[in-house]
Amino acid sequence: MTIKNVFNATCRKIGAMVVAPSSRQMQSMLFLLGLAVLTIGIHADANAAYSAAASYNDDRVAEATDVIFTYLTGSFGALIMIACGVGAILSSAFGQYRAALGLMVVAVGSFILRSLVATWFNDTSMVYSK
Repeated sequence: MTIKNVFNATCRKIGAMVVAPSSRQMQSMLFLLGLAVLTIGIHADANAAYSAAASYNDDRVAEATDVIFTYLTGSFGALIMIACGVGAILSSAFGQYRAALGLMVVAVGSFILRSLVATWFNDTSMVYSK
């Protein structure tokens, strides 16, 4: 087979694939497209780690978090704890021990939420109002 025949056969196959692709050809093209998107995405993500131009101002997030923590550790948090405690007592009295356990988790969680966030996340930029 000559190079001209191989070139003509390859061009015919590509032309037939473009005009009326079979399901196997379509799956191959979609696979290659997905592979290309994944490769480009991984490359962009790898380059993002070394970008010195990215700066993040989290003042608004810190203020919103502070407002939520203020509510949860203030009178609203006490209301949640009391409601969950009473609900847990009533649920356990009626035999709903799973619901009682869930309510107790909510009550204790609202009490120690600020400590959990301080333990697990970087909260040095958050200014807490006490």
